[in-house]
Amino acid sequence: MRTGPGADSAPAPSSTASEASEGPATTSMFSSLKNRNYRLFAAGQVVSNTGTWMQRIAQDWLVLTLTGSASAVGITVALQFLPMLLFGLYGGVLADRLPKRPLLLATQFAMAMTGIALAVLTLTGQVQVWHVYLIAFLLGLVTVIDNPARQTFVSEMVGPDQLANAVSLNSANFQSARLVGPAVAGVLITAVGSGYAFLFNGLSFIAPIAALLLMRTSELHRSVRTPRGKGQLREGLNYVSAHPELIWPIVLVGFVGTFGFNFPIWLSAFVDDVYHSGASTYGLLNTLMAVGSLAGALLAARRGTSRLRLMVGAAVVFGVLEVVAAFAPHFWIFAGLLVLIGMFGLTVNVTANSTVQMASDPAVRGRVMSLYMMVFVGGTPVGAPVFGWITDVYGPRIGFAAGGVLSFAGALLVGLMLARAGGLRLKVDLRRGRKHLDFVPRQPAAPEPAGGPDELRESRGGALESTGPAEKLTKVA
Repeated sequence: MRTGPGADSAPAPSSTASEASEGPATTSMFSSLKNRNYRLFAAGQVVSNTGTWMQRIAQDWLVLTLTGSASAVGITVALQFLPMLLFGLYGGVLADRLPKRPLLLATQFAMAMTGIALAVLTLTGQVQVWHVYLIAFLLGLVTVIDNPARQTFVSEMVGPDQLANAVSLNSANFQSARLVGPAVAGVLITAVGSGYAFLFNGLSFIAPIAALLLMRTSELHRSVRTPRGKGQLREGLNYVSAHPELIWPIVLVGFVGTFGFNFPIWLSAFVDDVYHSGASTYGLLNTLMAVGSLAGALLAARRGTSRLRLMVGAAVVFGVLEVVAAFAPHFWIFAGLLVLIGMFGLTVNVTANSTVQMASDPAVRGRVMSLYMMVFVGGTPVGAPVFGWITDVYGPRIGFAAGGVLSFAGALLVGLMLARAGGLRLKVDLRRGRKHLDFVPRQPAAPEPAGGPDELRESRGGALESTGPAEKLTKVA
């Protein structure tokens, strides 16, 4: 992980920004909210995220109503994330080149228009499934630019010291909205139909647009913008390939995102085929997952640090829980397990996200995060139709279990590769009072001669850290 002097190539903030920063990093759960710009951003996002979750629930249920097919829900989800798979890296290049605040104003307005368009089609009774497919694809195109710009704008608001905390609070914000959005969407769909959920989502973007306009630009920690040039996309890929502490978290979220996060397919199918219920139950199950996800995000914010072993361990438990939930004999057992699935799934996501952001040079952070998001959500166009087909043919339980097994296998693979790259081995000690499982160095590290390629240097916290890839992995593991 990049720490210590010289780790960030961004220029020092202006005196105004320095005064606005909150001094040394703290470990309080909500420390990033002391920053005025970030408070505005968070307030706008909680309104918009509520609308986003309402639209997600209404969109899935609308497609299921129009077609009666879990595969159609999978196709809708795939189309929404296909642009990230096809064009995600180009979005990262734009995020590194362009000023992020004006870029976000444009993307938020475009996303508002997609919600309003779907609301008009639904409320007038003209909506057909191909309309939903098209709007989902257009929303995905906007997200290609919005996602890396929004992810990297966080560091401009809070600075490097509070970045891990702010990333965790962003996830908590998203999951807080998930507590409200699905429940409200379920009530609205049952009472007046899906159209009003889409309308609320379109209008909800007024809040983040207002927040961006009200920010004090003099207090932003501006990073160096990358000038236009050839080979910038390849430069970002080469940067990631040279850093194992970036590669393996991205690989892990690719496994989990492609195979383990197909919840719109599985939950809608469980509600319809297993529990023979309606939209309100679908909203309830999503809300219960959000309870667990919110708990995971707040715990991550309180920790304030990102450890790769935590990420891998959470992914292993996440896969096991999905398999267990798939064969839960009763509704409330299934519902309770969704809380735990939400908590461990969010822990994987937040830990990987903050690890990748903090280990990236600011000059290429947009491209690194676009690759991260391309792998995380870009795998959905591959996984969603496949798991939609498996769910239709073999039933929701087999589909859900298959996703859990593949997520578990991916976590084990990444854990072994991280241990190998970091020069670690698994130590098993079953004696009472000892740590039963732990990763320890294979051999004691010999001190490097002064001036060697892996010369030790002082980190911000005063601890010694090697600049070599293996030593970085050992430290963050």
